[in-house]
Amino acid sequence: MVRFFRSGNLTSRVFDRQFLSPRPGAAVNTIRQFYENLVPSYTIFDIDCPDYSFRKFTDDGKYLVAFSRNHQDLIVYRPIWLTYSCNEECDSHDLPPKAKRFDSFFKQLYSIPLASSNEYICKDFFLYMESHQFGLFATSTAQSNDSTVTEGAVHGVPSIEKITFYLVRLEDGVILDEKAFCNDFINLAHSIGAYLYEDLLCIVSLRYQTIHIVQIRDSGNLVEVRRIGAFCREDDELFLHSHVQTGYGGSFLPGIKQRLLSYIFRKTWNEVPDQTLRVQHLKKKFYFHFQDYVDLIIWKVQFLDRHHLFIKFGSMDGGVSRSTDQNLAFFAVYNMETTDIVSLYQQNSSEELYSLFEQFYDHFHANPQNSSLGKFISSHSNDIHALDQLRAMKNKASSSSQFVKKMMASLPYTCQSQSPSPYFDLSLFRYDEKLISAIDRHRHCTEHPIKFISVRSPNVVRFKIKPGSDSGASDSRAKRISSFLFHPFFPLALSIQQTYMQPTVVNIHFRR
Repeated sequence: MVRFFRSGNLTSRVFDRQFLSPRPGAAVNTIRQFYENLVPSYTIFDIDCPDYSFRKFTDDGKYLVAFSRNHQDLIVYRPIWLTYSCNEECDSHDLPPKAKRFDSFFKQLYSIPLASSNEYICKDFFLYMESHQFGLFATSTAQSNDSTVTEGAVHGVPSIEKITFYLVRLEDGVILDEKAFCNDFINLAHSIGAYLYEDLLCIVSLRYQTIHIVQIRDSGNLVEVRRIGAFCREDDELFLHSHVQTGYGGSFLPGIKQRLLSYIFRKTWNEVPDQTLRVQHLKKKFYFHFQDYVDLIIWKVQFLDRHHLFIKFGSMDGGVSRSTDQNLAFFAVYNMETTDIVSLYQQNSSEELYSLFEQFYDHFHANPQNSSLGKFISSHSNDIHALDQLRAMKNKASSSSQFVKKMMASLPYTCQSQSPSPYFDLSLFRYDEKLISAIDRHRHCTEHPIKFISVRSPNVVRFKIKPGSDSGASDSRAKRISSFLFHPFFPLALSIQQTYMQPTVVNIHFRR
């Protein structure tokens, strides 16, 4: 980021803003430099708050989403700013007891039941459609590993009796529509099994290897517009059945698998121009691994744009378990209009894909233009500090191929998994990404405060975030995890510390 202000002093910057104009297209990044002065420097430890599971702020900052501890109810708050009055100089006084309450910062809008008695809200799943202020939530029954064999289902993938997606208007809590999947398996953890792009929602059924494309209408209806899996075109099933009726009774590979095998075959065929060597090359590179290719399943999918999907194929073990290090995996770019796979990369050895990942990382985010703050998230393709950090990690890695494989493991990108808060802008602040980052994940708690250091003045700590109690006294043997919810533009953050068999500790960090 090019420095616009001549000084780090807040008053001087306000005068500079009055008399100087930023370069065209750089106004927002210029204004974000004010956050070096406006930081959440004050903490209220262990604030008096309801015993809820707080999920996240919406990207427009209008709502804070939470769930009840029994995972039955949805609770939505609106952030409000703390206000109080003093008879004397306020800076010399501690906050009054009333100001140290959760409801001094957040106003509860409503609480609605979302799950039935045998269903539970998936607390990690939440997607937000900013243009209409719609929220997408998911509930499910308990997972069953003893799933019966069903036609079309992948053997070994567990089953969930019922998974329901709810579209809720966050303004007033009205449930606009719902879509249920029965005896299926969709990975709801961290919203992995779904991806939202503008008004299109992609839901991946691991059990039936089907990609459901759902359109969210302005009226709030969920309408399935395409289904990719056993069939790729709308008339594939009709065409296939008409040929089966004429006497062919064999089995067919799913349409998406057929597209994958066809692409691998053509790519292998074209690698050797010599006709005499081509057959041997096909035997070695294609037919020898044919069954491995047939056994590949869809793990994860994301939108690249309205017409292209980025699909990760891998072995069945890697699709269900968390560890995917030792499993064969491919990345495919699929055109939904032509039903063709237009490119294919292998996770373990694709330097070409890594180069695209390094240079065009923001394209993998697929942030739609109607997301007001999402497009300003720091990445190594739009921020020189982030790029230097990535290259330093690559240089320190013991093996280049292992580093590439590790980076590719994050693809396809998980939808809305990064906070747009300016305090994670790597052109403004440095921090230990092992302890805190823009990525929405739980972290192991640390005894010491997390420092946010100025990039402009590397020796200056702008502010600190300390999860847990103020005293710091806790059982070091107990496993403690923390999560952080930063408001997208206010100097306001929640730190939430959870310790086994102990009450949750919620701290509020804000600018006083």
